[in-house]
Amino acid sequence: MNHQGLLSSLTALVVACGLVPAAAEADGVLRQYYISAEEVDWDFAPMGRDEMMGMEFSDDQNVFVEASDTRIGSVYRMAQYIGYEDAEFTVPLTLADPSTGILGPVIHAEVGDQIEIVFRNNTRVPTSIHPHGVFYDKASEGAMTNDGTGMEDMMDAHVQPGATYTYHWDVPERAGPGPNDESSVVWLYHSHADEIADTNSGLVGPMVITAAGKANPDGSPMDVDQEVFSYFSVMNQNESLFFDQMLTSLAKMPDLNDEFEESNLMHAINGYVFGNMPMPVLTEGAKVRWYMMSLGTEVDLHTPHWHGNTVLHEGHRKDVVELLPATTLVVDMWPDNPGIWMYHCHVNDHIAAGMTGRFEVAPAG
Repeated sequence: MNHQGLLSSLTALVVACGLVPAAAEADGVLRQYYISAEEVDWDFAPMGRDEMMGMEFSDDQNVFVEASDTRIGSVYRMAQYIGYEDAEFTVPLTLADPSTGILGPVIHAEVGDQIEIVFRNNTRVPTSIHPHGVFYDKASEGAMTNDGTGMEDMMDAHVQPGATYTYHWDVPERAGPGPNDESSVVWLYHSHADEIADTNSGLVGPMVITAAGKANPDGSPMDVDQEVFSYFSVMNQNESLFFDQMLTSLAKMPDLNDEFEESNLMHAINGYVFGNMPMPVLTEGAKVRWYMMSLGTEVDLHTPHWHGNTVLHEGHRKDVVELLPATTLVVDMWPDNPGIWMYHCHVNDHIAAGMTGRFEVAPAG
């Protein structure tokens, strides 16, 4: 067998074993994902205390997390994107990093690829998936617009309860890193059937696009040892898809005043408050890429801050970066200071309301 024949045989074997997706076109692959929207009872503080400080909740903190006859507490009915192994939707994907929390599965692709999302709506309300950054036609936009298209191009915008819809997105060069970017960029995907209520309810996830020729077989950047995802958002449960249901679950009808509404503003990182997010564990000296994301309102002006270590952002050395609503950014860290470190938004009101977490740097070796 000549070298070309041997290469073809090896490529076919790798594809057959599922290690690399089948080719979609000459310069890219077809990356298929199976994602459902599912209702969950989400606990923003599953540890039941302020884990960042290692102490019981204070009275001021209990405003946000303590349940009573007239307060919902820390557990809310929400919706979440769940990844599955195939279109049968029977075997959920194992989370590579529990710290991703409420976020949907990470979508990876390389410039030149195609992405196919088989989406099933297992909630009781219409939902969708709308992507940022990639190339799509009206039938795969995942959002309703007065754009003159027919009903056949609107089925993607309101996938009905129990229904399945397939989205097709292309990954051209303009969806990937630009001249001043690192080898990968991050975009958001989220439901856009009722965008404000959908995202407050938890239907949001990350999508990483790697430059052509710089990706591992799974689409992640080959020059990075570890990826970490952080979603900073004041998740307003007063504007949730399931707010009325949560009200009726209370023993007494609360006064719907400013104090009650404030108690339902969950200042979260990946859906966790007061350090309850599982800690990302980094290795000293490794190249760690942090993908930062946000959605929300005028209060979602965030300043993520790492204690004990620094990051590079667009060539600048920092330990605090600026994050606005519906924006994303990428920073790289070479952790050099082992230990458990605080990680939080540096806006004072957000610290007080629980937008805090921790990360660990394990010694090399």
